[in-house]
Amino acid sequence: MEIIKVSESKIIDTPHKVDVRKLYDKDSAQAMHITLQAGEALKPHITPVDVFFYVLEGTPEIMVGKEKIQVHPDSLVESPNGIVHCLYNNSKYVARILVVKAPKPTAKVKLL
Repeated sequence: MEIIKVSESKIIDTPHKVDVRKLYDKDSAQAMHITLQAGEALKPHITPVDVFFYVLEGTPEIMVGKEKIQVHPDSLVESPNGIVHCLYNNSKYVARILVVKAPKPTAKVKLL
């Protein structure tokens, strides 16, 4: 059994310039842990695969398409492939989100 601890995973370099840690990376899926400090956000982007966001902590706003909603912990939000999406932390508290892409993307993400 392999156990991956978020705190021991390295922050990866992304165009978003926030704390992103790759936890799982197989052909079938990819899982990332994102920590957004107060006021941080991702850049709006489109992925070539289905994505879901699971809010672990905080109350980030999640945009999928033209819809942007504040989401509370223990909630899952789906984003189909080819749809613009984004995460925003407009609160004064840390937000932590698990992001799963399935299958693992083979094409690049399109930043907007």
